[in-house]
Amino acid sequence: MAAKESPQVPENPFILVDGSSYLFRAFYAPPHITTSAGEPTGAIFGVVNMLRSLIKKYHPSHMAVVFDAKGKTFRNDMYEEYKANRPPMPDDLRSQIAPLHAIVKALGLPLLCIDEVEADDVIGTLARQAGDQGRFTLISTGDKDMAQLVNEHVMLINTMTNTLLDDAGVKDKFGVEPGQIIDYLALMGDSSDNIPGLRKVGEKTALAMLQGMQSIDAMYDAPEKVAELGFRGAKTMPEKLREHKDILLLSRELATIKLDVDLDGITPEALQIQPADRDKLRELYTELEFKRWLDELMQEGPVTEQSSDNQDNSSAATVSHDDYDVVLDEEALDGWLAKLESAEVFAFDTETTSLNYMEADLVGLSFACEPGKAAYVPVAHDYPGAPEQLSRDLVLQKLKPLLENDKATKVGQNLKYDSHILRRYGIKLAGIKNDTMLASYVFNSVASRHDMDSLSLQHLGHRPVSFEDIAGKGAKQLTFNQIGLDEAAPYAAEDADVTLRLHEKLWAAVSKEKSLLSVLTEIELPLLPILVDMEQRGVQIDAHLLAKQSNEIALELAQLEEQAYTIAGEEFNLGSPKQLQAILFEKLELPIRKKTPKGAPSTAEDVLQELALDYPLPDVIMKHRGLSKLKSTYTDKLPKMVNPRTSRIHTSYHQAVTATGRLSSSDPNLQNIPIRTEAGRRVRKAFTAPAGYRIMAIDYSQIELRIMAHLSQDKNLLEAFSKGRDIHKATASEVFGVGLDEVTSEQRRRAKAVNFGLIYGMSAFGLARQLDIPRNEAQLYMDKYFERFPGVQDYMERTRQQAKRDGFVETLFGRRLHLPEIRAQNGARRKAAERAAINAPMQGTAADIIKYAMIKVAEFMRKEVTEEQAWLIMQVHDELVFEVKEEHVESLQKQLVDIMEAAVKLDVPLIAEAGVGANWDEAH
Repeated sequence: MAAKESPQVPENPFILVDGSSYLFRAFYAPPHITTSAGEPTGAIFGVVNMLRSLIKKYHPSHMAVVFDAKGKTFRNDMYEEYKANRPPMPDDLRSQIAPLHAIVKALGLPLLCIDEVEADDVIGTLARQAGDQGRFTLISTGDKDMAQLVNEHVMLINTMTNTLLDDAGVKDKFGVEPGQIIDYLALMGDSSDNIPGLRKVGEKTALAMLQGMQSIDAMYDAPEKVAELGFRGAKTMPEKLREHKDILLLSRELATIKLDVDLDGITPEALQIQPADRDKLRELYTELEFKRWLDELMQEGPVTEQSSDNQDNSSAATVSHDDYDVVLDEEALDGWLAKLESAEVFAFDTETTSLNYMEADLVGLSFACEPGKAAYVPVAHDYPGAPEQLSRDLVLQKLKPLLENDKATKVGQNLKYDSHILRRYGIKLAGIKNDTMLASYVFNSVASRHDMDSLSLQHLGHRPVSFEDIAGKGAKQLTFNQIGLDEAAPYAAEDADVTLRLHEKLWAAVSKEKSLLSVLTEIELPLLPILVDMEQRGVQIDAHLLAKQSNEIALELAQLEEQAYTIAGEEFNLGSPKQLQAILFEKLELPIRKKTPKGAPSTAEDVLQELALDYPLPDVIMKHRGLSKLKSTYTDKLPKMVNPRTSRIHTSYHQAVTATGRLSSSDPNLQNIPIRTEAGRRVRKAFTAPAGYRIMAIDYSQIELRIMAHLSQDKNLLEAFSKGRDIHKATASEVFGVGLDEVTSEQRRRAKAVNFGLIYGMSAFGLARQLDIPRNEAQLYMDKYFERFPGVQDYMERTRQQAKRDGFVETLFGRRLHLPEIRAQNGARRKAAERAAINAPMQGTAADIIKYAMIKVAEFMRKEVTEEQAWLIMQVHDELVFEVKEEHVESLQKQLVDIMEAAVKLDVPLIAEAGVGANWDEAH
């Protein structure tokens, strides 16, 4: 049989969009997007995305987006119960209507809301008018009621499933012709609209009645024929038809789309797409944080991609390149040097050959001392035909006094990287007033990414020239030294210009809140050069030991694979989720704990962890995954990361990544080396001290619990810490009602789970799962805990309320931790945000404390310790790791512990514990 042909939409169709239908569908469909302030935008995004796709595909010149108007319609006059059982519109949806309407209008699309009728009736009327003129109409909807409008001039499109319905499509989908749809809907009724229909007549019965009799009118003309149709209940149907005639005819009237609405002169010809209002779109996309569309707008790309005669090509640029200089001679350099020396503040940036700070060579520097006026000083462009440039040595020699002068204030974007580059040439950057990446991060860590391009779009409404614009992509991408000055200079100068403008905006924003300014100027900016020192120093590793460990792990992995095959009764790929699903849930019939978005049983880590408590195969899989990750991430990879110049590895610490203020690290990630597993501790053994030195590790003891005591001011917790008690034992004593000396190891273990569970906002259900006890027993533990430590419960409730009120919580030092989903309509997302609200002040305060400690330690070492005696080489969670010369270990250990314990003052003692060894594992 020949394949059925897909319907074809004629060129330039008249498009009518059922906006209300798509608004509801987009609201309930993922992704559930919010702004950084927690305002929902998913429905807006879904509808606008659909509009953009429609226009891109069909290039219409005429179109309308139709929404239901507020208030009752003529159908409510006909039948008071019409749509009466619909719940009120969710607040999270209601708040999206006005901005959606604003975007539709700014896109240049006609928007219609007609009182006392529904969007369906407006669409039906316009489609009929267009059909009368012989014009083809494409109706975009997900509403089955609209199938009654399909004819030779009208087709439906469901953009969510990308399906088109013509006459044949309607018949194929519903089993009836378009002209029978009204009767089909009337017979079945519609619970969502509260259309009654005929009692106990469903889809199959309605279909059988219409296929046999063609219409409701025919049924009333010859009701006895309905009894002969043979479907179940046919014999009683004539009586039912007579008895409920009024209801059925009313249902038919309610289901009929009106085709003669008075549109006050609005005709298809009048609904022409207009040029987009790019300024308004820029404002709306910025406010709603639709960064991709904003980026596209800045590139002068298509807004709705309609026919070219409807395009608006007005410029969106807010930053001009007209007043940028290229400095190629000493006189021009001296002129710019004088400007920079007299400037109150200037922005600068480096251009290099690589993002790897240990390998990159300096290619040029750019400066800006007022918005719009910037310069690029090239020193190493070496492409064929490159103009003569000033020597790198000369430029840096002239700039060195200015860059090292702490009175000459500078701003930059990610100045840690630029500091590294300058260090390679003997310059130690000083006088840092602001780093726009850090200012953005402090202002709101989760509002956006903190790279310059994202910040420029968000705060300046300007899309800077991207590196790929001038260097290309992929394997053929040029390094900066290979790029012609005609492109490189404006790009580099713009970086400095945009950074200066961002500094002005972000400094003003942060300065409005004294606590935020304090976090920026007293924590993040002073930490920057300390991280540069740590990264430059790097860490020594034993590559031979790691190679040996890799071989050992390979053998262990092979053994685990054999165990898995034995348990499963067959060989399979342990890394394949599909094969694992088949083994675990089909062959072994393990319980399905969670499903993927596509409905398959999940094999995610949290699922396997839970199953591993009761079943051997998930336990083996988890061990295999852990070892495999350790091998690929550390034992195999670390030796390849040793820098040939220093013979050490050099991580990158990131100040502007985590939501809570904690540092993260990459290449390699030092934060994720497991400490509780034997394999993880083996890896730590490979972090070794050079000859004549020892590794010293100092970490805070139970810092988050101590912060909990301080923040909650619970008298029992404060007393336990102040008296130096084992806090888990003290908790067990209170919860289980036994003396401190009578607490068993099991009771302490359970109390520890309660203590840490509460920090992370764990529920009784979560605690029950962790301790493998009944939920009611876990609830009893928590109730008893709150009874004995009422200040903790008060703190938690206070924090939840503050988070809901303000949209953020704060650390002890004023760092704000924004919670975009704290007011989410979705209960699961809201609960997760509430849990985060409880944990964030503790985790964030712990992050602030370790940063303060690093600053105090660095200050002490700068004044009292020579570089040969000791170095700070790593920061991992609540731990600082040093290399210390053997003869200074004893004296420095006490001094460093004292400094860390006195870094900040809490209402309970801060305790720092030190360990010393030949390697990191021994020292911990």
